[in-house]
Amino acid sequence: MVSVTHAISQDAATPPVDLLAAGLSASDRDRIEQALELAAEAYEGRVLGTGESVWTHALGTALIVASLRLDADTRVAALLFAICEYLDDASEQVEARFGAPVKSLVEGLRKLNGLRVITRMTTTASAPEIRAQTETLRKMLLAMVEDIRVVLLRIASRTQTLRYYTEVPGDTRSDVARESLDIYAPLANRLGVWQLKWELEDISFRFLEPETYKRIAKMLDERRSEREEFIHDAIERLRSEIAAVGIKAEIFGRPKHIYSIYNKMRAKRLDFSQLYDIRALRVLVSEVRDCYTVLGIVHQIWQPIGKEFDDYITKPKGNNYQSLHTAVLAGDGRALEVQVRTYDMHHHAELGVAAHWRYKEGSGHGGDYDDKIALLRNLLSWRDEVADSAQWLEQFKRASLDDTLYVLTPQGRVVDLPRGATPIDFAYRLHTDVGHRCRGAKVDGHLVPLNTPLDSGQTVEITTAKEGGPSRDWLDPRQSYVVTSRAKTKIKQYFSAQDEEDLLVRGRSFVTREMQRDGHSQANLEGLAGRLGFKNADALFLAAGRGEIGPRAVQMALREADAPVEHVAEPEMVVSRSRSGDNSDKILIVGVGKLLTSLSRCCKPAPPDAIEGFVTRGRGISIHRVDCHDFQMLAQHHPERVIGAEWGDQAFNNRQAMFPVDIAVQASDRQGLLRDISEVLSREKLNVTAVNTLTKKGTAYMRFTMEVGGVTQLQRAITLIREVNGVIDAQRK
Repeated sequence: MVSVTHAISQDAATPPVDLLAAGLSASDRDRIEQALELAAEAYEGRVLGTGESVWTHALGTALIVASLRLDADTRVAALLFAICEYLDDASEQVEARFGAPVKSLVEGLRKLNGLRVITRMTTTASAPEIRAQTETLRKMLLAMVEDIRVVLLRIASRTQTLRYYTEVPGDTRSDVARESLDIYAPLANRLGVWQLKWELEDISFRFLEPETYKRIAKMLDERRSEREEFIHDAIERLRSEIAAVGIKAEIFGRPKHIYSIYNKMRAKRLDFSQLYDIRALRVLVSEVRDCYTVLGIVHQIWQPIGKEFDDYITKPKGNNYQSLHTAVLAGDGRALEVQVRTYDMHHHAELGVAAHWRYKEGSGHGGDYDDKIALLRNLLSWRDEVADSAQWLEQFKRASLDDTLYVLTPQGRVVDLPRGATPIDFAYRLHTDVGHRCRGAKVDGHLVPLNTPLDSGQTVEITTAKEGGPSRDWLDPRQSYVVTSRAKTKIKQYFSAQDEEDLLVRGRSFVTREMQRDGHSQANLEGLAGRLGFKNADALFLAAGRGEIGPRAVQMALREADAPVEHVAEPEMVVSRSRSGDNSDKILIVGVGKLLTSLSRCCKPAPPDAIEGFVTRGRGISIHRVDCHDFQMLAQHHPERVIGAEWGDQAFNNRQAMFPVDIAVQASDRQGLLRDISEVLSREKLNVTAVNTLTKKGTAYMRFTMEVGGVTQLQRAITLIREVNGVIDAQRK
């Protein structure tokens, strides 16, 4: 077993037991000593990711917690913060030796310590997105713990990390400092623990802006003696005036923090010499009425500065901070800030929530304890973030702290969901398509059923299929797959759209069949729909799919069409569907983009490519090359919509027929490259309709869309492009 005295002597000049147990009973002191023994043995030789030894970190954190005057359980938990990492039966040992409350604190702290990924913001996020995400993180840190002392422990731990970095600079020091300014210092402020807030801000600012920090520190040092003399004279004068009216008061100079000076200079665009609170006094009295008496004395002996008075006693800040703030001009014209508060107010201002956590030993939960819990609930509800107090009150009535949970994506993004939400709700919260294709989920690395309720702090990873949709079972309330209205709505919309698509396909097949039977393969579908009383072709197909119109109605409407079929001098294609070798049932399609056909944009077929047709929604039959990847995927999922196709004679004999194709070119980038390739295409009399170029690391990637009379002309163009100086490869896209 490691000697506690030996371990302590390595990291501190004197044994800290007295400091750690300050204000505690003898029995609690024994618990502190036992925790020191257990921690020293478990942490021997262990090092954190920052490079700091685990033992040093535990000791430093515990001393910070003791300075906040928190109870014995919290101090023991600080010492045992990492015990679960190094002992197999740590939870059982902690509960048996130190009690269930300490075990709960240690487990809660371990849970928060596991969330280091959450504050790693992406560099591509916008400023509003980062601010919103940061605020969500702060709420998450508070909402996911049942005991506010866990958050205080986490803030103390971060303070110790920054202290370590002041002695041993590390590669991650700047990242930790930014995280501290964004997350932990605002948390300390919200909880009123100003003792730690100032330290977190000043050290972080020193790491992030070292030159600015040094410049402000130098300005403070240059005027230190002058300022100290001024403060001394002001204290003596004010003390004599207060004593004359019979009030007992403690007066001292208030330390000024560099980060707050920087913020005030930046926010108000002031020079250092224009700041009112570089010279500041703090007056502590016993009674609230004495605060206002002292304020009157201050304004009597010095001239008040307009608009520099704040009464936080009558109207406390959101974190329950109370004090009187005023700024005055001394006899020589120099500004002086004065803060007046009671000892209780000062105690709360320095310790915040920690000042409200009473020792539980030997006492039950009385009425004042419940009042303190109510205070914590107010803090957690972020009342100070809502300008309209009436709005806050209404929100507070409608939602409790337990209504929201916060989970993480594998990339560290925080997602807020209502209590009881499942992985499917999470998937739909990320994106509708992710929800539709959700097939499985991992929570903290473990596979779980899709109807598993999530909890705050968990990392959720969704497994998706390449395509597909949701299950109708997800809408069954008895199976509890989804609880959010967003997920339910998206699932219902999906099935509604699917049902409509099936009706469209069924109706299109019916109408097409009736047109073929009557020899009206070139009928105007929009006109046909209008004669049958529908606003467009899709409405006609839906009605036909539902069985609302029959063959007789379609035949009669077709015979009413007197307008001749329009012919244009464009390529002719013949699309055929064979029935047992009988080719009598053929559809003659004239032109590209005519009523029933179009050449697909994905593969841009041209004679003599092998082709097939696909019945689309609202765009007739789309013609694809048989080797087209998109067509193969469509055919795999909807084989009933595939229709055989082949080029007609005019596609080969009409010299005016032109087909759009894409050529992809890869070349070493050089000046004049695009010009040389364009000259080749111009000599071949090819009409280029679009050009896209992109250069990466000296390599040019080009895409030309051009019109060709057939594949033979296309192959000749590709061969000539490959001969251009610098071209690495050219091929049909």
